[in-house]
Parts: sequence; structure tokens; C-alpha cells
Amino acid sequence: MALTAGIVGLPNVGKSTLFNAITNSQVLAENYPFATINPNVGVVEVPDKRMDDFVELFHPKKTIYTTFEFTDIAGLVKGASKGEGLGNQFLANIRETDAIVHVVRCFDDSNIEHVEGSVDPIRDIEEI
Repeated sequence: MALTAGIVGLPNVGKSTLFNAITNSQVLAENYPFATINPNVGVVEVPDKRMDDFVELFHPKKTIYTTFEFTDIAGLVKGASKGEGLGNQFLANIRETDAIVHVVRCFDDSNIEHVEGSVDPIRDIEEI
């Protein structure tokens, strides 16, 4: 059984970019809020030196590594817990995950729009 993690955060903070880096995918990662509407799912094998040692020692016919399933979830907005934006869909997507990866923007860049109009990591963490 795969371990699972949901990648969450405000719109346009880099969730899909992180998802692409982790899963070696090429999902849409654009410089505008809500580029992701439907969740993206990617599965990666977890490297394990212990498993490699086991395989080298016993030469099994088949080797199955543990996997980790990541879900890139649409950005949340203020009031999502009350059903605003894609809030209800978010809850359905995150409910079954083993872990939550919270992406927070901590840098200024006038070329990248922030949904709240300014970068404030503490506010953004509290909002999610």
C-alpha cells in the first residue's frame, strides 16, 4: 500500500511546481491563480538502501519498492472551510491522505501575483 500526501497551499505559491519536481511530471504550472482545478496524482518509488542490500543478497525474482503517492490539490482561498472557492472539493481530496505538504510563499517577486496582494507567510499559514 502506498503512502499518500496532499500538497496544499494558497493559489499560485508553487504547489504544481513542487509536484512536478517530486514526481518528474509536467502538469500545468502557470503564473496565475487556479491553474490547477482538478487534482493531479503522481506516484514515486521510495529509494531504500536496505531493500537494495536485500536484493543483492537474496536475488529475488521481483523487487517491489515502497511507493509514495502525491496529490497536487487546487489552491485554497479564505473561507474554503465554509465551502467558498473549491473548499468542499479540497476536503474530499485531502481526507484520505497520510500526510499534508503545506507550500507557503516566502519571497517577493513582482512578476508573480499573490492572491492576497502581498506576501505574508504567517497570514498565509493561518489562512490555510
